[in-house]
Amino acid sequence: MAVASRLAVARVVQPDGGAASGRRGRQGFAVVGLPAAARRGRRRGGAIAASPPTEEAAKLTEPLTKEDLVAYLASGCKPKENWRIGTEHEKFGFDVETLRPITYDQISAILNGLSERFEWDKIMEENHVIGLKQGKQNISLEPGGQFELSGAPLETLHQTCAEVNSHLYQVKAVGEELGVGFLGMGFQPKWALTDIPIMPKGRYEIMRNYMPKVGTLGLDMMFRTCTVQVNLDFSSELDMIRKFRASLALQPIATAIFANSPFKEGKPNGFLSLRSHIWTDTDNNRSGMLPFVFDDTFGFEQYVDYALDVPMYFVYRNKTYIDCTGMSFRDFMAGKLPQVPGELPTLNDWENHLTTIFPEVRLKRYMEMRGADGGPWRRLCALPAFWVCLLTLPAFVMYIYRVSFTAQTWAVCSLLLY
Repeated sequence: MAVASRLAVARVVQPDGGAASGRRGRQGFAVVGLPAAARRGRRRGGAIAASPPTEEAAKLTEPLTKEDLVAYLASGCKPKENWRIGTEHEKFGFDVETLRPITYDQISAILNGLSERFEWDKIMEENHVIGLKQGKQNISLEPGGQFELSGAPLETLHQTCAEVNSHLYQVKAVGEELGVGFLGMGFQPKWALTDIPIMPKGRYEIMRNYMPKVGTLGLDMMFRTCTVQVNLDFSSELDMIRKFRASLALQPIATAIFANSPFKEGKPNGFLSLRSHIWTDTDNNRSGMLPFVFDDTFGFEQYVDYALDVPMYFVYRNKTYIDCTGMSFRDFMAGKLPQVPGELPTLNDWENHLTTIFPEVRLKRYMEMRGADGGPWRRLCALPAFWVCLLTLPAFVMYIYRVSFTAQTWAVCSLLLY
């Protein structure tokens, strides 16, 4: 991994060796690995179909109802002993000699190298490798080639940090041989939008054509930003409401603490977090803060009502993305999508649609904290600790739940956090 910035390049740990999961690295951090027996039993470099999105193998016998969509979200409720922590992070790849963004051919070489050396299964779209899968971990490509790890749901913060550490070791090992380094920042610091390569993924072509119609900064969001996010569970609808309100109220503080995007095209851009600013003019129908979360009536049903009216991007049929921009999922529920006349959605369509909504906190069958810039590995480990600490302190969550955006709230938050 080339050193482009002492503060911004992700740090990795070289393992001592040994086959057992949870072995120690030279710096004393755990390195996640498969047991030797499991590794011997796996095929090398397998390939699987693109997922997500997915299509349901079995057709529904009854049309989906709004109650089904609410029940889908509610099915995420689980007892505290089954709560897990998920971490997702993105990073910029660059050519070590030229410092230019890496091309798809270079990215493909990295993905193939990771598959061969570390036994990841390839995710294919047509004839292109667009990601990797290993157990419950996924590696995917963002529109401009940003490299993303979507981590497995894990029990402890130590496990999440070990997972990040292991991933960075792997991409460093493969990237160094190919002359590729990785940079942890929230916004591409050097290159213009026209310099960024376009990844061969069907959904991104639809988004690329749609973004300029709904905001001035959507293409910058797609091609020049990186983030790190944390995914957490809830036990009940009330627990979800309390955590949603607390995390949404505190998301600006997380943005400030983890701000890491002060440069644009080689110069200071006037922001500590340009990535966060970009979201203010990307697509206000699907991003930003959600004031209705603080309404007395908020719950799973109200989030469903919001998501039903967020404009769609696509439906996925026969391994093809069908452009449905401008239509709503509510239209789809009524069989009124001109692109698939008379067809009704499945739960997989609903699940895919939820991934195209981008508020600061996003609800699926778990909650995603989305307000932080990408950064070096210490911050990738710190963000889960930040949110797990705050959202598992019942008294603190209850306080934010009871009061909203007041001067008293922010004063108390400042005392607690600094």
